[in-house]
Amino acid sequence: MDSISPEVAEGLKNLSPRDKQELNTFVTQENQKAQIQATIHSLTDLCFRKCITSKISAGQLDRSEQPCVQNCVDRYMDANMVVIRHLEQMRTMQ
Repeated sequence: MDSISPEVAEGLKNLSPRDKQELNTFVTQENQKAQIQATIHSLTDLCFRKCITSKISAGQLDRSEQPCVQNCVDRYMDANMVVIRHLEQMRTMQ
């Protein structure tokens, strides 16, 4: 992460508790958006490389590509849900 200038650091110190909370919420939401976008990018890249084997000239996927992409997305989402559930279980055990 980039370091912040002394002027910005001083400005952050002068924020009210409400403003600090709003800023924190905003930053958290933006980080979540960035994570979702990164996941979508990763999923798109993975499934495209795995499933799209023909030249894309017709503007549509061929018969084998369509189910492959759907299955790839489904398995990717299933795997993510397993990981999330496991992390939640680990978190509640602490």
